[in-house]
Amino acid sequence: MIRLDIISDIACPWCHVGKGHLDRALAARPDHPFTIEWHPFQLNPELPPEGMDREAYLVAKFGSRAQYMAQHGAMVDHADRAGVALNLDKVARTPNTLDAHRLIHWAGLEGRQGAVVTALFTALWQDGRDVGDRKVLAEIAGEAGLDAALIARALASDGDSDEIRARDAHARERGVSGVPTAQLAAADTA
Repeated sequence: MIRLDIISDIACPWCHVGKGHLDRALAARPDHPFTIEWHPFQLNPELPPEGMDREAYLVAKFGSRAQYMAQHGAMVDHADRAGVALNLDKVARTPNTLDAHRLIHWAGLEGRQGAVVTALFTALWQDGRDVGDRKVLAEIAGEAGLDAALIARALASDGDSDEIRARDAHARERGVSGVPTAQLAAADTA
């Protein structure tokens, strides 16, 4: 097996599009040799825990509503080609994704990482759910086959927050400055 390490952020619409393309490619080759592992990268680690109004965030990032609206059409076209929904008008908040990355980490420990990543992207980019909200994250965990009550208790703590920040910092030290980013590694067969 070959491990495909993907460095990504749920708050990145291009990561959602890239995952759509990856999912289609893997489905076309069910005998593929890849195992997928998702790694944290926060596009906006400075956001407050409650996130930020999406419109205000986009204006701050792109300079004006007209400038960010010019980007939307191309993004939606790419999403359509990838076979994923990108309902940008439903997204009201840009989330701080530290807790979402904690959830992805825990899902990996349970062998449910792919399902949770898919559920998080769908929740944010298709349904417009706030994936920075701990209650929403616990609901998503339950929908993806994890114990929602256990995840809610874990999210109420700071458990693994420092580890996620350290893994994000490690990616940056290795030169990652944007996502999605992927790396192939031979899986340990011993």
